[in-house]
Amino acid sequence: MAKFKYRARTKAGELQVGFVNALNRDEAVSILSSHDLYVLFVDEAKKEQWYDRALDYFNRVKRKDLMVFTRQFATLVSAKIPLDNALETLKRQTKNVTLKSIIGEMSADVEAGLSLSQALEKHTTVFSDFYINMMRSAEVTGRVDEAMQFLADYIEEQSELISRVRNALIYPIIMIALFFVVGGIMVVIVFPQIGPVFEEAGVELPIFTKILIDGGALLARWWWAVLIMFVIGGFVGYDYFRSEEGKTLMGEVAMRVPGLKSLFRGLYVARFSESLAVLIKGGIPISQAIDITGRTIGSAAYRDALHRSSSDVRKGITLSQSLASKEELFPPLVGQMIAVGETSGQLVALLQKISDFYTREVDGLVHALVELIQPILLVIIGVLVGGLFASILIPIYNLAQTF
Repeated sequence: MAKFKYRARTKAGELQVGFVNALNRDEAVSILSSHDLYVLFVDEAKKEQWYDRALDYFNRVKRKDLMVFTRQFATLVSAKIPLDNALETLKRQTKNVTLKSIIGEMSADVEAGLSLSQALEKHTTVFSDFYINMMRSAEVTGRVDEAMQFLADYIEEQSELISRVRNALIYPIIMIALFFVVGGIMVVIVFPQIGPVFEEAGVELPIFTKILIDGGALLARWWWAVLIMFVIGGFVGYDYFRSEEGKTLMGEVAMRVPGLKSLFRGLYVARFSESLAVLIKGGIPISQAIDITGRTIGSAAYRDALHRSSSDVRKGITLSQSLASKEELFPPLVGQMIAVGETSGQLVALLQKISDFYTREVDGLVHALVELIQPILLVIIGVLVGGLFASILIPIYNLAQTF
């Protein structure tokens, strides 16, 4: 995915300049044309350098800033204040410099005639695909205020979740960091000093002690090469997992890990139910609503599955029947409740119940995982510390046996 700089005119003839993400120039032109823009100029933007990314990290919009912005925006939209006026108000009171600049650009875009989702789409580093697609869906239904309230609640819940996990990890991470510092000192400085002593005494060293001594000698000699490899590997991995392919791979792995599969499946099913309920309530045809929902979930697997379900519904197959064939993504309970909603004419109410049920289930799973993280990491630290000291004490014991 590359970034292209463009210059175009709106239907009203106003000049618009900005950036768009696309695979190639033709796709960039297609995206701009789909937004009713008359393209004047499109060219690939200058490649981002590593120091630009470092600056972006320090100037990033934090989740808390995004949460406050969304909550305040939802309040202003609910008060029937025009979007451009609401954005100007938020721009004046936002303290984050980067977010202030983005809000200013969004305000100018909305004033020029772009929709809110189109304005958001130009800032994908701040607003996720889920955020943008949810807003696009709301614009179709005319329920922008409800979508903003939902997104504000959602980001707040995610922030609370991340905060709980981070607090649970602080102590174990400090312990792990201290272990690696102490272990590194012992492997690089201490082990090479005592190694010759055991060799002169003819003491047979355990295999893990030999590995640590040889590894320490190698690290002491080639530490700079190891450091360069870690830095390069870190940058390559960071870039890859930011790409669409990397995100898709991470999603597939998460859905296959036993402990995380239930968590992510519950999260995606809750998103699916909430989004589909909002769209159907707004009068969107169910097949189109399913397709839009697939793009809002944030998972490639669910997006493809729901695209197939949308095609099934167009062929006359009910949604419950289509989801029943996808039990790896949608538990049987989902299909059964949707079937009840279809026969009773209460599909929206049943979808809301599904969303509430799986939201509570996800909260329970997260709470259980947070409670388990600390003891599991402490056990791992204990095993590592025990192994490190055993690699020293066993040779010392064997040396004492020779006297």
